[in-house]
Amino acid sequence: MASNTQTTIKYIASSAPAELIEYIESKGYSIELIAKHPLLPDGIADHPDLRVCRLGISDDAPTLRIDDDKLGAEYPMDVPYNVACTGRYLICNTKYAAAEILETAEQLGMQIVHVKQGYAKCSCVIVDEDSIITYDRGLAKACKAAGLNVLEVEAGGIELPGYATGFIGGCSGRVGNEIVFCGDLSKHTDYEQIRDYIEIRGLKCVSISERPLRDIGSIV
Repeated sequence: MASNTQTTIKYIASSAPAELIEYIESKGYSIELIAKHPLLPDGIADHPDLRVCRLGISDDAPTLRIDDDKLGAEYPMDVPYNVACTGRYLICNTKYAAAEILETAEQLGMQIVHVKQGYAKCSCVIVDEDSIITYDRGLAKACKAAGLNVLEVEAGGIELPGYATGFIGGCSGRVGNEIVFCGDLSKHTDYEQIRDYIEIRGLKCVSISERPLRDIGSIV
């Protein structure tokens, strides 16, 4: 059964770079490494954004975790927890999102934004309660119509072993008042726009390492 906790834990893929884990720990967080799920494809088998959902940007936001036996290897059985939540908005494909996430969001008074993209969390950098960054044009259109601020960027430029490209949401996460990227954000085509969009909202943009951006299933 999914658990509901309030912690200062950050959930990270077990394959994430050591320097990323060390950096987040230096900010006062505990780390829970997500082990590989035996049914998921190897490149995404330990991705936390398929297994854990934090319903907001604050450290004490309700956090739900899926029972591993409820996940399947193929879409859409791998996406019930891959929802993007700003705290004010829940962005997801409502046909595939887990019932307990939708119910909790409704209880907390969130506005639910239906999008066609099943991998909503992978596709979004959650900046603040009203702002996201995404490459997905359909998702961006739906979110703008719902009242969110959206920065649209180009797809690509993100490593994900076994796949042609990774997702911008999957290589990042909010850590306190920082948006932390796994890899060097300056290598992204839209680096300056992303940096400015984040910094104008009073947040710091942090790159971990000088290597290319890498999708690790988000920092949850």
